[in-house]
Amino acid sequence: MPVKWSSRGHECYRADPMHGAPMPHDLHITSTANPKIKELLALRDKRDRDKTGLFLIEGYRELSRALSAGVGCRAIYVCPKFFLGTNEGALLDEARKKGTHIITCDEKVFQKISYRDRPDGLLGLGHAMRKTLLDLEDAIRGVENPLLVVAESIEKPGNLGTILRSADGAGAHGVIVSDRCTDIYNPNVVRASVGTLFSQPVIETSTEEAIAFLKKHHISIIASTPAASTLYYEADLAKPVAIILGTEQLGLKDIWLETADIKVRIPMKGLADSLNVAMASTILLYEAARQRA
Repeated sequence: MPVKWSSRGHECYRADPMHGAPMPHDLHITSTANPKIKELLALRDKRDRDKTGLFLIEGYRELSRALSAGVGCRAIYVCPKFFLGTNEGALLDEARKKGTHIITCDEKVFQKISYRDRPDGLLGLGHAMRKTLLDLEDAIRGVENPLLVVAESIEKPGNLGTILRSADGAGAHGVIVSDRCTDIYNPNVVRASVGTLFSQPVIETSTEEAIAFLKKHHISIIASTPAASTLYYEADLAKPVAIILGTEQLGLKDIWLETADIKVRIPMKGLADSLNVAMASTILLYEAARQRA
């Protein structure tokens, strides 16, 4: 029986000759008023992400790393005219094998759903992975000197994403987001992390639970604060440590400063008394990596 083309509203799809059901890789959307497009736009809001358990993954590198990490994707929306390379087809083939629906969009439709000024034609609809401290416990089991990061109440998604990227680059074994102010599945976190959100355990929990976890596993708490007397490179970061970072405006909460095994600072020679929190995380993490090398 030949394959037939059908349409429903603003969607076009190829009917399965056996069952008449839409085949997952032949949906095409031509209107920004399509309900699926509205669903994607709604996921820019944290409430909708929490309600549905879905989030947006935009970009080739981000999607590739998500699929490699086993993140389930309900669908990938594509616009081939925006593709930047030649590897997109292989990525989509891999996604199809895992049951992901591939939905093509007109240029105007993709520009509507894209979070970027210069989209590359790929946007995934992923299932959030809610990891817990038990997952982190599994990740560090057998690791002689775990290196962890605790990002406390980080407000800007771009900063949190950059912290994740630095943690991945420096070889950290996991990141704890305590008393979160921004959702780890915010599109800007995913983008700024360049997909490293998926390469390491990232746990959302309370400050109290994070402290209890670190103490249980005998991991030294290294608090970063401009008021410290010890310079960051004078501290022993080769042993099991967790580097604690707070907000730029308020710094770390008192409970971290009181609990810290050592407080360190990055020397500042100019008018500013501290660095951007993402930049500070990179300096501290790579000092830990240097000492461990």
